[in-house]
Amino acid sequence: MSLNILIAPSGFKESLSVLNVTEAIAEGVRAVLPDARILKAPLVDGGEGFTEALVQATGGTLHPITVTGPVGQPVAAQIGFLGNAPIRTAVLEMAAAAGLSLVPRDQRDPCLTTSRGVGELILAALDAGAERILLGCGDSGINDGGAGMAQALGARLLDEAGREIGAGGAELARLRRIDLGGLDSRLARVQIDAAVNWHNALLGPYGVARVFAPQKGATPEQVTLLEAALENYAAVIQRDLEIAVAEQAGSGASGGLGAGLHALLGARLHPRYDIVMQYLNLDDLMAQADLVLTAEGSLDEQTPFGKIPAEVARRAKQRGLPVIALAGTLGKGVALNLQHGIDAYASIMQRPCSLEEAIAKAGRLLVKATEEVMRMVRVGALLAPRRSRCGFKSSNHRLKPVRGSFRPTPKNRISVRMELATAGSR
Repeated sequence: MSLNILIAPSGFKESLSVLNVTEAIAEGVRAVLPDARILKAPLVDGGEGFTEALVQATGGTLHPITVTGPVGQPVAAQIGFLGNAPIRTAVLEMAAAAGLSLVPRDQRDPCLTTSRGVGELILAALDAGAERILLGCGDSGINDGGAGMAQALGARLLDEAGREIGAGGAELARLRRIDLGGLDSRLARVQIDAAVNWHNALLGPYGVARVFAPQKGATPEQVTLLEAALENYAAVIQRDLEIAVAEQAGSGASGGLGAGLHALLGARLHPRYDIVMQYLNLDDLMAQADLVLTAEGSLDEQTPFGKIPAEVARRAKQRGLPVIALAGTLGKGVALNLQHGIDAYASIMQRPCSLEEAIAKAGRLLVKATEEVMRMVRVGALLAPRRSRCGFKSSNHRLKPVRGSFRPTPKNRISVRMELATAGSR
């Protein structure tokens, strides 16, 4: 029986879709282990690809629309509807209307970008008869707390003079009053379930402005401004709506969109994998796997806090499976991932190059990096008989080399998890 390898990656933001990442890793595995049985679980976390993944998994439908993008220009987007759902359920992803990939690099300023298009996605779902809305939050290019979204749906966010505040996160500093009287009445009859990163807080040292605004183009001075603006936003929500969002789990998701969804639209916030894994069969595939390969664009100290490789590793460790992570870049604090279920990691970059070149060649780089990782896995597996002869503690699994690859004996399947851990620690 061939080695069973589960490929369960994220996409590489602004570079490779999750499907492209999955296929590149599979190609690299086959180049070294042609007899391996490859299991595929391309994953989404609420960001880019959320709508398409859930629609595809349920046999649903996609519908193209045009909405206001994060810098105020029209952008092509889509909404989906689940197949075989008990009630008409729309699937949306905020990244389709306010994602970072929609913000040109020379216009990245979260003080100005807006979530208005997210509200327009919700309007389109309501117009199409949605009775429930699943909204994925992730990969945002905004920091406006969902203010633009709420305004598109009829909420009035007013300054001291009673005028509507403008677009962008900085405008929240001018907010003095919230009026939900004009909110689209259909929202009261529709359940909105938002898949969010449960670790993302709205305020504080680990708040959304301090942690994520710099990635969206904010300067240190703008980070301070955005934090103060969100503090004002939370205070007005607390006073006018009697809802505390400052420290609510998930309230900081997608530039504070979680706070706006919950407080202004009455949405329920859920840890994103509680939503996603209802429709994807990751756990079933893990039950068949010997080794798990995961991936994301950047592996760093933020990965353990709700990113796909960490969730994959958490579930894999419940089954004693070894996990190897591949990444476009290895960032600050990457070793922290070794404490969260990832057994080994590697960058796909083999030499210094420009960001543009790395993005253009990401697919080929990922294939080659996977090949190198699988060669090391093969060496570790081939050490098993030698380890047993030398008296090292082992399981009952034995390996036999076969035409440059390897197979378990008919009696037992290979336990690569043991080989990886011990070969690397001797």
